[in-house]
Amino acid sequence: MRKIPLLALTLALALAAAAAPARADDHDDGPGRSGWRHGGHDDDDHDRARRAVLAGEILPLGRLLDRVERDFGGEMIEAELDTHHGQPVYEIKLIDRDGTMRKLIYDARDGTLLKSKERR
Repeated sequence: MRKIPLLALTLALALAAAAAPARADDHDDGPGRSGWRHGGHDDDDHDRARRAVLAGEILPLGRLLDRVERDFGGEMIEAELDTHHGQPVYEIKLIDRDGTMRKLIYDARDGTLLKSKERR
C-alpha cells in the first residue's frame, strides 16, 4: 500500500475541507463559538476552522491524524470537520492495515473517538 507523506496529506485534507459545502446541520455554532461552520461562504470555512484551532476550541487536524496513523495505519481517504449534535467533530475515512474501510468520528475538541464504523 502506497504511503502518502503526512504533511502533504494534511495540507490536501485542509484544502478539501475548505472546499466542502456546508450542510444545513452545520449552522449550529452555539453561543461563544468562533463560527467555524457558520454556513456562510465555503471559502470561509478554512479560516473559521483555523480561528477555532488558534482559539483552542478544536484540535489541529494534524495532531489527530498522528493518532489515527498510530492506532489504525493504512491509507487516508477523506477527512472533514463537521458538527454532530451541535458539537464539532472530525470525520475520517480510511482503509486500515487489514484492508478494512473505516469511518471514524472524533470529538474535535479533545480527540476522543466517538464512533467507529467498519466495512470490509
